[in-house]
Amino acid sequence: MNFKNLKSTFNKGVTVPSLIFIIGTCFLSALYPKPTENILNGIKQFIFVNLNWVYVWAVTLFVVFLVYLLFSKYANIKLGANDSKPEYSFFSWISMLFAAGMGIGLIYFSVAEPMQHYSSEVFADNHYVSRAKQAQLYTFFHWGIHAWAIYGVVGLSLSYFAYRYRLPLSLRSCFYPLLKDKINGKWGNAIDVFALCCTFFGLTTTLGFGVVQISSGLNILHITAENSFTNQVIIVISLIALSVFSAISGVDKGVKILSNINVMSVIVLLLFVLILGPTVYLIGSFTDGLGNYINNFFNLTFNTHVYEKNALPWFYDWTILYWAWWISWSPYVGLFIARISKGRTIREFILAVLVLPTLFNFIWMSVFGNSAIWFDLNVANGKLSQLASDPDALMFRFLEYMPLSTLTGFFVIAIIIIFFVTSADSGIFVMNSIATKNSTKSPKWQIVFWGILLAVLSLLLLNAGGLKALQSMTLITALPFSIIVLLFIVSLMKGLIIDQKYYDTNFSASTVPWSGEFWKERLKNIVSFKDNSSVDHFIQVKTKEAFTDLQQEFAANGIEAKINHYESPVRTEIEIHQGVVNNFIYGVENRVKTVSEYMINEENLPDLDDKKTHYPRSYFGDGREGYDVQYFTKNELISDVLKHYERFLEIVSEERNEMFISSNANQGKE
Repeated sequence: MNFKNLKSTFNKGVTVPSLIFIIGTCFLSALYPKPTENILNGIKQFIFVNLNWVYVWAVTLFVVFLVYLLFSKYANIKLGANDSKPEYSFFSWISMLFAAGMGIGLIYFSVAEPMQHYSSEVFADNHYVSRAKQAQLYTFFHWGIHAWAIYGVVGLSLSYFAYRYRLPLSLRSCFYPLLKDKINGKWGNAIDVFALCCTFFGLTTTLGFGVVQISSGLNILHITAENSFTNQVIIVISLIALSVFSAISGVDKGVKILSNINVMSVIVLLLFVLILGPTVYLIGSFTDGLGNYINNFFNLTFNTHVYEKNALPWFYDWTILYWAWWISWSPYVGLFIARISKGRTIREFILAVLVLPTLFNFIWMSVFGNSAIWFDLNVANGKLSQLASDPDALMFRFLEYMPLSTLTGFFVIAIIIIFFVTSADSGIFVMNSIATKNSTKSPKWQIVFWGILLAVLSLLLLNAGGLKALQSMTLITALPFSIIVLLFIVSLMKGLIIDQKYYDTNFSASTVPWSGEFWKERLKNIVSFKDNSSVDHFIQVKTKEAFTDLQQEFAANGIEAKINHYESPVRTEIEIHQGVVNNFIYGVENRVKTVSEYMINEENLPDLDDKKTHYPRSYFGDGREGYDVQYFTKNELISDVLKHYERFLEIVSEERNEMFISSNANQGKE
């Protein structure tokens, strides 16, 4: 094989420094696990103890910002052109963002976290009912709106600048309003290197824990004799191979199909535990827990436990660790959510990302966590709470108190495997996207490369015991990235303000509406419906004549305009090429609409034989909403084009609109 001829879309400025840092850190953690862990853990503890307020305020601001956008005038802005449509069905979209956002952690912590809070010494003096409520409350807090707000801000910023400003789907693009063209240089590379390393470290540690849980489950179910490294090697190689195959298949096939299967599987498991477990208790405790969460929302959000010294270590090891963990995962999850969210409105995006996954997490954690606590109190005589320090096995030990425990154990392993694959394949997809600066087509060997690197370094760290060191490294990177995400908010608001002003700009006051001339012809047009051929004739004759006259007059004034013709549907447009800003385009296309039944049957309304009618509709190069132009004469059509051209020149002349009208939209058109 001739490696010199091996095609690659890797960007050296991003890929080379990222690989040096990733491989160097992993080998350091593997060769010197204890010293590396001690140093990194010391840095992490210093940050958690002295700078925990940064995480608290950052996450709070993320929540406040998204809630503000939800009810603001910007909420109806689309993540894409104004006429863009979502690429995926609502169910597939929710399934994919949910699988990417929570993944293996949903299985790993669903029993372990409530049980660990319930058994914690911090709450040991409380009555067992109070401890159960506290366990549910803090589990809700850690897996609820705050976690998804972190993902939401990153995903929304990426989606907005990628699909609205037509910039690459890359973290560097989120700084465009602040850095302008500098995002294409060293600053942009540094941001993407940081994102790539965060993504790789987060995936490696999380997948490492997933492998340990699968191995533990197989051991408990007596499939393997022991929880050995050899078994972990087999598991990792098998699952990474599936992940690579899924990633090569693409988001539209492998990732989407597996995510849909995943969601259906967890719903089946959820219903199994809900129906065959303590059903009435679970429904009541969920209702009580939801009310408790809402009542304590602001107290939880701002509570730093500064007056409760005995609770501070617990606060650092849970709340602050979670905020750091979610932030460190946000480049990967945010990029993936952005990749699948084109065509959604900002309101739709925020509601889907904040509310639906949060609600499902609450139901899931209530069913599994409260079932485990109920069994611990009423059936197991405290045996489950004694296993709180063994989260790898706790889910499987809990299922032993349910009917069909062996079958459900295998089912849980299957779900973990699917979660593993969906997390890994979407992670591989995202890493390749960052490393190639969002190249549209990459050779398949690059996907294989990331899969192999992920497998090799995960196994290296599992064998050497370096996963905890890498986890500390991941949590440390969350501090600078929280500042970066806050800057995303500044950048996004700057973009949204310009965006709104751009589309709210009206025509000049000097433009004159229809004067009433040719009113008889106008009335005749109004009371008649058009068929396909008559609209095609309007576009091919009247519109073409108007655009041709305009083209000649533009040429006489030293401006080159060209006329473009298209079929299926028939449309004609006049285009003025711009070198620095977006091209000016005014077009007319054949559109169809359905007429209501009463319109057809009403005697005192125009006659119509069919429910479908055609009409010529204007459209513009910047994606603004067009309108019906069927009543325009040739001169009125010319006047309308000039109104829009005057508006275009007025907007272009204003410096504040510079970044919104940049030439990104023209790239690749010639």
